[in-house]
Amino acid sequence: MTDQPVTFTGGPIFDGQKLRTNMAARFAGGALQALVPEAEVGADETVVDLSGDILSPGYVDLQVNGGGGVMFNDDPSARTLARIASAHRALGTTSILPTLITDTAEKTRAAIDAAIEAVKAGVPGVAGLHLEGPHLSEARKGAHDAKLIRPMDEEDLAFILMAAQTLPALMVTVAPENVTTPQIQAMAEAGVIVSLGHTDASFDTCMACVKAGARCATHLFNAMSQLGSREPGLVGAVLSNGLMSAGLIADAVHVHPETIRAAWTAKQGPGQIFLVSDAMAVAGTGLSEFRLEGRLIRRENGRLTLQDGTLAGADLDLTQAVRVLTEKVGVPMPEALAAATSVPAALISKDKNAPLQKLSQTIRIASDLSGARAVAEG
Repeated sequence: MTDQPVTFTGGPIFDGQKLRTNMAARFAGGALQALVPEAEVGADETVVDLSGDILSPGYVDLQVNGGGGVMFNDDPSARTLARIASAHRALGTTSILPTLITDTAEKTRAAIDAAIEAVKAGVPGVAGLHLEGPHLSEARKGAHDAKLIRPMDEEDLAFILMAAQTLPALMVTVAPENVTTPQIQAMAEAGVIVSLGHTDASFDTCMACVKAGARCATHLFNAMSQLGSREPGLVGAVLSNGLMSAGLIADAVHVHPETIRAAWTAKQGPGQIFLVSDAMAVAGTGLSEFRLEGRLIRRENGRLTLQDGTLAGADLDLTQAVRVLTEKVGVPMPEALAAATSVPAALISKDKNAPLQKLSQTIRIASDLSGARAVAEG
């Protein structure tokens, strides 16, 4: 979008909470100036007709492993982050937490350095960092390399606390099997978004982690202890504890739509379920396969799998996830859009009193939910 004033009209406008109809959005210098009734648009204004498409804040994706043909793990550098972020911006995601999957201590530190460099350089779309491991449970490792999973030590903790002081947002996925509650408390007090995942921990153990400061769960239902009749597990802790939020891979592959429906109804607030893509290198490309640390991952029929059939990330963008929520689960459109925009934005915002999602990084979503693209960025 140019710096010239422009007005968008002719379609619903999502403001982060509600869909506004019969309204127009005026921009100048790439930033929203006002929402006004369409009847007030002047004849001298430069107008873009949305033709029924939705104008929305850009998507915020807190779990992005790769895109544009590359994986963050393969080359944890600011250059890689720029390429990944660019690929996702073309899909409507204007803010990401690039995500490092379980790797060596050296690779983890390189990822932290890369994220810090990218943020300082103002790489568009890089909002911080998500470390998914290596302090997970082997019993729920999923596609993570078991050889690299290990307990958190004091040096690991020190690097995380340093990163939290520098990055605008830092999420760390851990399993109670390989971290202690004092470590969780130290991270939480430093501003880290501690997310429980890849764990077989009991309900009581998970609740103790929440008491210590954990506030999130990674890809709800996947790679975690399940909701049972006598043991509620991490799923039960997420749904019953209002302090917890949870990412969800809504591709109708990782989680059945009816399971999503039940969770959506059961979730206690104020914590909420939000959408993540768990995207891999193929995002934004036509690639049919790629490698993760030497392991072949195939893309077929909307799935990404290792050779043994284990799901390895998702072949998903957030417009597809919104479509699954609205068309297969029955979630109202404003709630579905909030789950991809304002809800994750609020989770990573350090200023809880500030407006969290303005129409300054804006996307146009096709009326049939076939895709989205960035159209206005401040």
